[in-house]
Amino acid sequence: MTVAIALVAAMLLGVGFVLQQRAAGEAPKALFLRFALIAELLKQRRWLAGLAIMVMGQLASAYSVSHIDLSLAEPLLSTNLLFALALAVPLSGQRLRAIEMAGAVVLLGGVAALSVARIAASPAASFASPAGWLAAAVIAGIAAAFVQAGRLCSGQARATFTGAAAGLVFGISDALTRQTVQIMDHHGFGALLTTWPGYSVIGAGLAGLWLMESAFNASALHASLPAISAAEPSAGIVLGVVVFGDAIRTSPTMIAVQIIGVIALVLGVVLVARASVLADLRRKSTEALRRGHPGTADWIATHSVTIAHTSRHRVSHQEKAPNITNPAATETSSHGPSGV
Repeated sequence: MTVAIALVAAMLLGVGFVLQQRAAGEAPKALFLRFALIAELLKQRRWLAGLAIMVMGQLASAYSVSHIDLSLAEPLLSTNLLFALALAVPLSGQRLRAIEMAGAVVLLGGVAALSVARIAASPAASFASPAGWLAAAVIAGIAAAFVQAGRLCSGQARATFTGAAAGLVFGISDALTRQTVQIMDHHGFGALLTTWPGYSVIGAGLAGLWLMESAFNASALHASLPAISAAEPSAGIVLGVVVFGDAIRTSPTMIAVQIIGVIALVLGVVLVARASVLADLRRKSTEALRRGHPGTADWIATHSVTIAHTSRHRVSHQEKAPNITNPAATETSSHGPSGV
């Protein structure tokens, strides 16, 4: 049941990522890594819809990471790329290439390998070691270095570095979420008001959101989503083992399976997220903006292409409407002035 909830969370996150990127990509580039970017996005109904979907995904994700090991939950959540890809196909109007479908298979294989290599345990049975949170501080330092690298770059490199930073922060947020849920389960909701994890998870979540939107703003989705989706499970798995003591099988065979699983996970993430359908979303969004298509239609995933064509037909029909009762006048006007 928890695994199913994790997959539902991945689906919601994937859809939310696509919708938010389409809105953030249209924001002025001068707002990169500025809080004014969030203020600008709050005016976009499409972004708000994507944010609402992502929040639902985060709530389902919070349940998952608090009931199964991070070493299992994180790979499952990384499948959000598959759902993002599924949404991007109708939005971009392109077909998947063989290499992208192969990437999806590799990604799922990596998830399966990491799942097999873990040892079933109850993550709520023990609290995180305070000394283990030093690993989170190290990861935060690496994220800060990525942010600075993003400042010094532009275009796709900026999006990749900033996306990696966002992914690392989200990984820390997942670990903090797990600790927060443990505190609430054992000591009640009121205990969150007197302990640091409850406040920290809010701060980490907001910081990750800000960095992610900046990455989305810098370039197309294929430049930022691979870094986000690869960095978050990497940080989450490390913190699951170091901070919470998640158990993994240590036999030579299982160690090899884990190494293969990590490699497959990262490779699958890169192959899937660099799909041309994700790169094409920005161009499609820009074209739609120039044509004056309603932004609220963009978030209707399964009908987006149909709605776009319908909108174009409606605009064309309205332009011809004044002359529709007079075919001759219509023909004359289409070739130039009537001379009257």
